[in-house]
Amino acid sequence: MNEVLLRNLTPSVLAILVRRGADFAAAEDAVQDALVEAVRVWPADPPRDPKGWLVTVAWRRFLDTVRADAARRRREDLVNEEPAPGPAPAADDTLRLYFLCAHPSLTPSSAVALTLRAVGGLTTRQIARAYLVPEATMAQRISRAKRTVSGLRFDQPGDVATVLRVLYLVFNEGYSGDVDLAAEAIRLTRQLAAVIDHPEVAGLLALMLLHHARRAARTAPDGSLVPLAEQHRGRWDTASIAEGVAILQAALARDRLGEFQAQAAIAALHADAPTAEETDWVQIVEWYDELAHLTDSPIVRLNRAVAVGEADGPRAGLAALAALDASLPRHTAVAAYLHERDGDLATAARLYAEAAQKAPNLAERDHLTRQAARLNARR
Repeated sequence: MNEVLLRNLTPSVLAILVRRGADFAAAEDAVQDALVEAVRVWPADPPRDPKGWLVTVAWRRFLDTVRADAARRRREDLVNEEPAPGPAPAADDTLRLYFLCAHPSLTPSSAVALTLRAVGGLTTRQIARAYLVPEATMAQRISRAKRTVSGLRFDQPGDVATVLRVLYLVFNEGYSGDVDLAAEAIRLTRQLAAVIDHPEVAGLLALMLLHHARRAARTAPDGSLVPLAEQHRGRWDTASIAEGVAILQAALARDRLGEFQAQAAIAALHADAPTAEETDWVQIVEWYDELAHLTDSPIVRLNRAVAVGEADGPRAGLAALAALDASLPRHTAVAAYLHERDGDLATAARLYAEAAQKAPNLAERDHLTRQAARLNARR
């Protein structure tokens, strides 16, 4: 396998796809898939025309993505922007597809990645960002999952835990990313809750409703991000909050705590506070302790450091942050916030600027850049 040849061919193959009508981001995903396939196939069966082979495979992958995106958009058109409260209708084919993609022959992580790509409509880049891995690594994982299930009968649905994980990640991408999938994730989770009586299913639905209730207040009219502490709480959807809290309380009463219930409890404490200053940060730290015990997630511990900084002071938060890997997404932004709260404006401004360069999307980058500029103006 000539890796130099692949690298040299990539720009021209990408250019050909763009000339044929593919948008640049979709073309990049398609070419990445083609490169992964070349690494798998070429050592045993090298093509006579490597460039032509890559163009053909990449174009097919692009067309598959377009068809999948079109199908997803048709499904989204069936639901209103804001999901209605109350019981859901019988499960449709979309939810069944989630279960079928979570095939027993796949590991949970591979099943989640495949489902997000094939059914959820997320790009390889978005999935990689959710899993904190390089895009090339995720592309290889998805390709391996496709090969694993190739030719298998899809008559053995996967487990509920894997489907919950997929719905959670789809909602997160729709809530904070470039593709609006939050309403679809809530719709499918409602359907799942209607047919499966499990506290974690209820916990996930409560979590989604509580987060979605704040959506209208998360951005200013110019599209800029509004931090939670600065949001106009009168714009929060009180009906969704009430429904989410009721669902969560019923789930917690069953005394079978899981990570989605713990996350929903944290969201409920934020929703319950009349003002940011009245937030019960001590109890939020306790819930983060429960969540860290359940998941051992570095992202959970990062968020816990923020809560500790609010409950016990910024220096306590910085001490909790010091125990974490500095390469974690948003680690630098959290450090900037805690240093600002501690009065070290010079360090905070520098860290905000660094965090802006690492931001996963334009809105977050602009917000962090403005934070750095605000502190520099005060010095």
